Amino acid sequence: MRRRAAPAPRPVPGRIVVDVVDRQHRVRVGRSWLAGLVRRALVSEGVGAAEVAVLLGDDRRIAALHGEWLDDATPTDVITFDLSDPPGAPGGDGVLRGDIVVSTETAVRMAAEAGWSARLETAYYVLHGVLHLAGYDDLSPGPRRSMRRRERTLLESLGLPAPPRVAVGRRR
Repeated sequence: MRRRAAPAPRPVPGRIVVDVVDRQHRVRVGRSWLAGLVRRALVSEGVGAAEVAVLLGDDRRIAALHGEWLDDATPTDVITFDLSDPPGAPGGDGVLRGDIVVSTETAVRMAAEAGWSARLETAYYVLHGVLHLAGYDDLSPGPRRSMRRRERTLLESLGLPAPPRVAVGRRR
């Protein structure tokens, strides 16, 4: 007699699961610290149930993903993949799901330029990704300003400093 595979467990309402995968050796971040920041940020955004994976990698890894999914094979700081069911989708469970990929190699470079730690720069990128999952957009000036304001408020509420302002042309 063949056994059927057990169905995947349904997410528990009100449960936020964060998995941090560290595939780099440039920045000492602390997976549990970073996962805690993500959980607290999601709660702050009113998210009741979520499954989020954070991958810390290098420029090569993020450039490959950037090329595959966004047709731009250059390194970037963070890419967010929203894997949630569309609102109102039949069979949807209302759980926020997403992957956040960060280049710590970029974080090291940009932190040195900005004058703060690579650990904080990495956390900033991850929280930026969380805000994308929560519905914020930075593709045009108005929404970008709103997102930047929310980033600063969120960082402050988490006990982290706001990113330093840097030279014109930098996205902060």
